[in-house]
Amino acid sequence: MLLMLQGCPDDPGDEEAEKIKNDPDYPAKSFLRSQYMDIYYYWRDEVKDRNAALKPYDYNIYDFFDEMLYSEDRWSWMCDKEEYISDETGVISGTWGISVGQAYEYYDDYNIRVRYVWPGSPLERYGVTRGAQLTRIDGVDVTDSDSGFTNEKLQYFQKNFYKSPQTFTFRLKDGRDTTFTVSMAASLSTNTSLITRVFQPGEFPGLSEPVGYFLYMAFKANFLDDITQAMATFRSAGVRKLIVDLRYNGGGDSRASQLLVDCLAPKSAVGKTYVVRKHNSYLASLDKSFTDAENTQAIQGNENSLDLDGLYFITGWGSASASEMVMNGLKPYMGDKQQMVGDTTYGKPNGMYVLMYPGSDSDYDAYLEGDFSNLQWVFLPIAFFNQNSRGESIPYDGFIPDSYRPDDLFHDFGVEEESIRACLTHITTGRYPSLVPLVHANVSTKASRNAGSMIQTEENDPHYGRYTLMRQVF
Repeated sequence: MLLMLQGCPDDPGDEEAEKIKNDPDYPAKSFLRSQYMDIYYYWRDEVKDRNAALKPYDYNIYDFFDEMLYSEDRWSWMCDKEEYISDETGVISGTWGISVGQAYEYYDDYNIRVRYVWPGSPLERYGVTRGAQLTRIDGVDVTDSDSGFTNEKLQYFQKNFYKSPQTFTFRLKDGRDTTFTVSMAASLSTNTSLITRVFQPGEFPGLSEPVGYFLYMAFKANFLDDITQAMATFRSAGVRKLIVDLRYNGGGDSRASQLLVDCLAPKSAVGKTYVVRKHNSYLASLDKSFTDAENTQAIQGNENSLDLDGLYFITGWGSASASEMVMNGLKPYMGDKQQMVGDTTYGKPNGMYVLMYPGSDSDYDAYLEGDFSNLQWVFLPIAFFNQNSRGESIPYDGFIPDSYRPDDLFHDFGVEEESIRACLTHITTGRYPSLVPLVHANVSTKASRNAGSMIQTEENDPHYGRYTLMRQVF
């Protein structure tokens, strides 16, 4: 008789246990799924069954997070401890301290120009300001010449712009070319307010009263004094009309947006709702504070309230999330006194809770005190959608401004800059001016030019745009 001997297969349970043991992030991934995605995630019901079948050890933690997202979710993201702390503290590591872009929209100009410069930037000491044009990197031309800003120039820029040290040539606002070799800042501290200014009568034709200008870059809870000090400046100057420039503001923390709303809203709006947060039904069933009726935020009184009779928001694709929510929330109370000038906004109608790992109540107590020594990961899945007191949501395609203006990279932030000029003209005449003629455009002089290539700006980051709240503990 022939005996067939078969070895017993390994216990699949042992194999899985070994994979779990060898995955250092398995506890974090399991906690993410069971304590965060299965409770807070806005699309919980759509993905719960599918997510339950996923094997966390088959993915790194970033891929596991992405795998659990709803197919239409283009906003949720996560980061590690270092990225979160850098964002919260405003300290940027390894940076030139500038933002560059191209005035291709309307102006058809693909030259690389400076959008803004952080104080203390390595390039600031060489006279580089908004509007300065980058012409050469290490001696190689990167301009929008007769042949256009070609793909070869784009690739050279991408490969060499962030090398440090580097030799740059910039054409400054006065027309001078300056060449210098510079190294990135190892770290650069930034504030959320880039410019706080009052335009006085005499600085602009027909201006008969002081007008405030506030270039606000991000909503950060650690920098509430930036808002408070700016509003105190405007209040002491007797400002009743204010320009709030949010064109590069991708949103941020609800505590900062709350403070700004409190300062900008009319006194008649105090105590009234400016935002309603709509959560998934399961979360609302666990705690009534997450129901639509309970999860509202009201306008609060503030000693620096300006009680404005004119509020102008300068907007662009970089105006996202909390920026859009502030504008949407104030509109029912400001009416026609509130105007939007610039370009269409980003279109982010939702927000996230800041969900941290480790995530015990004691861990959160430490995080709220600024102790992040135990922090490993931060998860920001979409948890709610925002509406104003009228039930109006932020459009997915963004808000369309009352007066379209391209981002004018040919002027520094002042009365000649296109969007600021438009606001001041409306204040003095009640009408918006015609757009400045295309004196900078290349269309007529470059009939044979190649189509321009576009560099990436901060708004191209897939993590761009946020409106966040700290986790609410049950």
